[in-house]
Amino acid sequence: MRFVAAFVDELDRETWSAMGVALDGEAEGAPSYHPRLLLGVWLYGFMTGVRSARKLEAACQEQLPFLWLTAMQRPDHNTLWRFYREHRSALRNLIKETVRTAVNAGLVDLAWQAVDGTKMRGNAAKAYNASQLEHLLAKTEGEIAKLEAQNAGDGEAQVPRLPRELSNARSLRERVKRALERSRAAKGPKQVSLTDPDAGLLKGHKSWVLGYNSQAVASPLKGSGRGACLITAVDVSGKGSDNHQLVPMVDRAAASLGEYATVTLADTGYHSGSNLEALKARGQVGVVPEIPNHNPRGAYNREFFSYDKATDSYLCPQGETLRYAGRKTNRRGEPTRTYMAQAESCRHCPAFGECTTNWRHGARYPSRLPRKTCGHIVCGWRAKPLRNSTS
Repeated sequence: MRFVAAFVDELDRETWSAMGVALDGEAEGAPSYHPRLLLGVWLYGFMTGVRSARKLEAACQEQLPFLWLTAMQRPDHNTLWRFYREHRSALRNLIKETVRTAVNAGLVDLAWQAVDGTKMRGNAAKAYNASQLEHLLAKTEGEIAKLEAQNAGDGEAQVPRLPRELSNARSLRERVKRALERSRAAKGPKQVSLTDPDAGLLKGHKSWVLGYNSQAVASPLKGSGRGACLITAVDVSGKGSDNHQLVPMVDRAAASLGEYATVTLADTGYHSGSNLEALKARGQVGVVPEIPNHNPRGAYNREFFSYDKATDSYLCPQGETLRYAGRKTNRRGEPTRTYMAQAESCRHCPAFGECTTNWRHGARYPSRLPRKTCGHIVCGWRAKPLRNSTS
């Protein structure tokens, strides 16, 4: 709170003029709240998570830090909102300036920074592909035709106002058309939401999320206790992968800090050779774990098994035959063909332990085996999903 007050007090007239704020106020009219007061309330509100104009109004009446910042004055939510609405873009730049001020004051440790992202649900419950949008558009056209027929008069004067049902149907038609144009575009999304067009279908930890991928960069604060960090950059995108977000987020953080941090920490979602090379070119050390190999069988991977179309079987690198054992359904619901070797042969195979570790029930429950094992015991790995061939 005192940091915010000192920061606002140190802003010169050039900064206020760039924001479009007159410090002296108007010569006529009722006394107004000083811009330093309103700016301090908004900055401290953003720092403490109070970002609603009505909540800030209540905080200026109840919370001691806000009472101290306002000198016991109590601006209402309309006054606070008008100030923010008129100077929205300038306030965003000013919030970035607080990060630079903290760096210049020696409060931020630039020895390292951490990058991470999280999936956030958008204002949408369903996404439609092109065929679904075409069906919805045809259905909407039919509903509009029915409503227009119901509202058509026999020689009577036209209604002065469009009925609500017909207005809503026409609005829906326009939204469906725009969504259909986006889905048909060359680089457009395959699925589009009608209520939140910018939201993307992203894969989360447990399920798919129709929303956004929110990214943040944080650096530790000096002398603020264990785990205290300052967010130096944020971004939101509709792309589910974190891999392409690392370098842009590092550059955003450098733009706020004025320099690059020495070490950048990230999880496996950001691992790639191009990302590590880009960090090296910026004079940074990237600490990013490699992507785990869920099928670490090396020479016993699926690509090293040869297929015999005449007998509909596979031959493993050790010379064992894998015979067709039936169809299964993978996690995506796609049918696959499963091939298995004899359990006895696998247990005595010199590759046992490298190719598979299941020696008891693999032949009975191939679809229930851990991901590190193949489909049976060794080699009942799943073939490619069925398309137009049976191999």
